[in-house]
Amino acid sequence: MGAFLIYGSYGYTGRLIAREAVSRGIPTTVAGRDGAAVTEQAAELGVDGRTFDLEDGGDVAAELREFDAVLNCAGPFVETAEPIVEACLEAETDYLDITGEFPVFERLRGRDDAARSAGVTLLPGVGFDVVPTDCLAAFLHELVPSATALSLGIKSAGPLSRGTARTAVEHLGGDSVVRRNGRLLRVPMGFRTREIDFGDGPEHAVTIPWGDVVTAAHTTGIDSIEVYAAAPSWASTAMHIGDALPIGWVLESEPVEDGLKRLIDAAVDGPDERALVTDRATVWGEIVDDSDGRRARARLETPNPYALTVETAVNAAERVLGGRTDRARADRIPAGFQTPASAFGAAFVLECSAVERELLESPSDVDGPTPPVLESDAND
Repeated sequence: MGAFLIYGSYGYTGRLIAREAVSRGIPTTVAGRDGAAVTEQAAELGVDGRTFDLEDGGDVAAELREFDAVLNCAGPFVETAEPIVEACLEAETDYLDITGEFPVFERLRGRDDAARSAGVTLLPGVGFDVVPTDCLAAFLHELVPSATALSLGIKSAGPLSRGTARTAVEHLGGDSVVRRNGRLLRVPMGFRTREIDFGDGPEHAVTIPWGDVVTAAHTTGIDSIEVYAAAPSWASTAMHIGDALPIGWVLESEPVEDGLKRLIDAAVDGPDERALVTDRATVWGEIVDDSDGRRARARLETPNPYALTVETAVNAAERVLGGRTDRARADRIPAGFQTPASAFGAAFVLECSAVERELLESPSDVDGPTPPVLESDAND
């Protein structure tokens, strides 16, 4: 198997991924800009460590040239993805990350031609953002290939990691985004609501700026996409009040943002071992052909988002590295911009443990939805 580098390996999610990669025997090198953290982690795992900063003017491509693939775990990805991708294109190293930030997907999608020319695969979003939603979108699209609209919903109440919380702070006071007629449209946060059944009856949900507004469009070709998250009804009221009052500048101001980040750094790490094992998340999807009303609905139940991220990220890395080692393999991941489902298919998420998929409504249902059809871990 080819050589694998994890950048930002000592953050909460990076630590979990690095531990899993090493346990599977993947030739792993840990890396980041904090030399002390890299050295400590490398010694603990018994692997090599590299220290380099993406902003110090050094030759990042030279650092990556000996590796077949790099997994970027260093957020915010809107700052780290592009310099690593540029280095990967020069070094001819495949790129993966665990971002959920839609601007990153849009920018990397714009590097498709350059990646194809370099023979490099760009595969962002190989964690909970956006593997389950992307795979569910692909599954639904197989049922209704002519679909014109896609809605996705997410419910997860578990604690955030420090990196995710810091990224969320950076978006306070900002806009949301949906896809309309093939274009990304910025809208107020929570501008639309709907009731979604995540398994325990209808729940209030609001639109959020999830990466599928880019990735699901690439996977399915659908031009109108919205993503929702379960939220109490008062959350929508609070969002609308926030839009009406001149407080956005306060949330976006540098002193407030810096203060919140310091608080997060002092108080937040990530879910504990119990939460990783016991917490669950649910992803819901609906696809519609507006021309004839045909639709399909389905749900995925997954482990804790961070636990799923570890499994999907390492599974994706193994697939990419295996293809790099044997370039004649028929299942080698194509060069250029890819999503998890375009690279590995709609069933990729089902390869993970404790993942279940339910078909709630098929396009052939005439007298109402059929009883749910349950599919689970492909390893069973």
